[in-house]
Amino acid sequence: MRREYVKWASGALGREMEMLVFGHGGTPVLVLPTSMGRFFEWEDFGMVAALGHQLESGLNRLYCVDSIDKETFYAHDRPGDERMRRHAAYERYLLEEVLGFIAAGSGSQFVIVAGASFGAYHAANLTFRHPWTFGKLVAMGGAYDIKSFMDGYYDDDVYFNNPPDYLANLTDPHWLAALRRVDIRLAAGETDFCRTSTAALAETLGRKSVPAVLDVWGDGAGHDWPWWRGMIAKHIA
Repeated sequence: MRREYVKWASGALGREMEMLVFGHGGTPVLVLPTSMGRFFEWEDFGMVAALGHQLESGLNRLYCVDSIDKETFYAHDRPGDERMRRHAAYERYLLEEVLGFIAAGSGSQFVIVAGASFGAYHAANLTFRHPWTFGKLVAMGGAYDIKSFMDGYYDDDVYFNNPPDYLANLTDPHWLAALRRVDIRLAAGETDFCRTSTAALAETLGRKSVPAVLDVWGDGAGHDWPWWRGMIAKHIA
């Protein structure tokens, strides 16, 4: 399997950012890491191996990026507005720099975005805010309400990055039409503490007539890599 390490100085973030790319062709998958996670965690925890057939057959190519959660949602020593500005810079990095890199390398107009745990939040929020940009979302074991991370701080930037809030009030027909074209997969284990938030997100989307597959795994499935490996293998195809 082809494996490539990539690093560049991000203009959006003002520092170097690292990435691992797996596979030689096919539909690109932008991978967002878990809470404060690193670009190599999907390799370390067997997620890349779980997609071995897809990658070796040239069906998919993974682009595993770094997080900056320590500077945003987990930076409890920083003012809320500063944390949200930094998050906005991260979004610019993903949309302008990473997707530009993906487009140059793959030529594909269809991009999948995927993540587990807090990576599921990042993947979902990015998709819902930019539904014209992504063709498919695979979000596993996500907590989608970020207000609990903000230590009581709330403004428009928090609102427009908090899916339970902005989706509930979304009425723009063009935005909703774009969301309805996205293949949305929301997965969680039956004992996962994020199961409730996953089901609530699916319900919110349903009220807006946005189709979403809600996949709750039984047999004691919880919030951890062994189940996410199975989920990604099922839903990435």
